[in-house]
Amino acid sequence: MDRMGQLVAVTEKPSATPGVVRFELNRTLSGQGHERFRSVLDAYGASPSDELARQLFSTGKVGGVHVYANIVTVDLEKGYDSDGLAEIVRDMYQYWKAGVEPPTFEDLQPEEAATGGDDAAAAGGDAALTEAAKKVPMHLLVRAREARERWNAK
Repeated sequence: MDRMGQLVAVTEKPSATPGVVRFELNRTLSGQGHERFRSVLDAYGASPSDELARQLFSTGKVGGVHVYANIVTVDLEKGYDSDGLAEIVRDMYQYWKAGVEPPTFEDLQPEEAATGGDDAAAAGGDAALTEAAKKVPMHLLVRAREARERWNAK
């Protein structure tokens, strides 16, 4: 096998609504929650649904994505068909493809977080957050700061 990872079994089904296609998968992406992506900006997280939505939007064919459990519903942009979209869904867990150099162990190691007040400053807080910052992974603190900035920008 020239690829690593597991393929997702995908069945493409047409919808009664023109310009909408549905993909049924052999695994759940969102659990029992609905996830809607009206643009690539909505797909800012790290979940499988977010990653899949980003990949689908990158084709230029997709105007919207809805994920519920193992069903992915795609709203196509006007004038486009679904050619190639099933392959994106099928290959979503392929983390290495022929001709692509896999990352080394060192590449995958996170950078060591700064200690003391730097953690709190990086998280967007003050020195009072220092103790909490030591107990919470840095990526979660940064994600919370970014969410606060988006909320404050509204």
